[in-house]
Amino acid sequence: MPGRHLDRRLKPAQLRLVEALATHGSLLKASAALGLGQPALTRALRELEALAGHRLFERHARGVRPTEAGVLMIREARALLALLRRLDEALDGVAGAATGRLALGVLPVASVGVLPGALARLSATHPGLRLRLEEGRTEELLPRLAAREIDLVVGRLYEPPLPDGFLRRPMWEEPLAVIARAGHPLRRRRGPLPGAALARHPLLLPTTSQRLGQEIERFLGALGLSGEAALRSSSHGFIREMLLGGEALAVMPRHLVLGDLLRGALCALPVAAAGPPRPAGVIMPPDPPPSPAARAFLDALSAHLAEVAQAMPESHSSRPRSDGTRRRPRG
Repeated sequence: MPGRHLDRRLKPAQLRLVEALATHGSLLKASAALGLGQPALTRALRELEALAGHRLFERHARGVRPTEAGVLMIREARALLALLRRLDEALDGVAGAATGRLALGVLPVASVGVLPGALARLSATHPGLRLRLEEGRTEELLPRLAAREIDLVVGRLYEPPLPDGFLRRPMWEEPLAVIARAGHPLRRRRGPLPGAALARHPLLLPTTSQRLGQEIERFLGALGLSGEAALRSSSHGFIREMLLGGEALAVMPRHLVLGDLLRGALCALPVAAAGPPRPAGVIMPPDPPPSPAARAFLDALSAHLAEVAQAMPESHSSRPRSDGTRRRPRG
């Protein structure tokens, strides 16, 4: 079919679509890896096949398989993507971390928890590095990571419903805790506090995502508390002021008030139940390797986590971790 003009019309997103279908062999799995709905992926595949002038994939009972034209397209798509990645790495090497660019996708707890300290350290060591932050939920940020619109996602590491090919590096924990002001009367009591003691004080709960909300409800149940009468708010500033100004308690991820905990204005009360494991860290594509700017950020984050662990030695939940160990992770 003459006149395709692929050099003018073919887009990197279409190359990634071909690569995802070849890798996963399934429209459903490829759509999850790319962060696209299955109908959108099907439309994109039809547009690409119209552009190529050939059927590229055939459906079968367990997914899709490439046609003869599809095999050719897969081979060349992977070669072109590898070339683009090498160019990306080469340009990063020319710029270096000192004057490079970094786009971070950040989950809400991390944005007010570990990120400010890590970015302060990064700014001191690499003042010329240009940063762009995008806050959102995991399901909103992963498609942007797949499209290479952002370089890393920082925050809580949730298990994906389907394998998506991203690398997940655990670096710290974001535990649930019962938070109070530093001078709260309950601090005078010794040992883990039972639910009956906590129930005598007003309870505040953050309005959160469904997954975090379910974790908080289970934690309340383990403490013998009910959240039915709790005051709920989406404003962390409001919850903070209520804690600092009275005798209310809040159940939330401790890193939502990490700065106040480190400054000694708020405290995490010892309680008689443990919250669920809540690993956090960074999510990144499997390739290319992190750019110099991304490596500089990971170094700054690791160093900040070490400082947090040193400032809060009574807790292991902020201690840096790498793949489940207690050693400082490699940046």
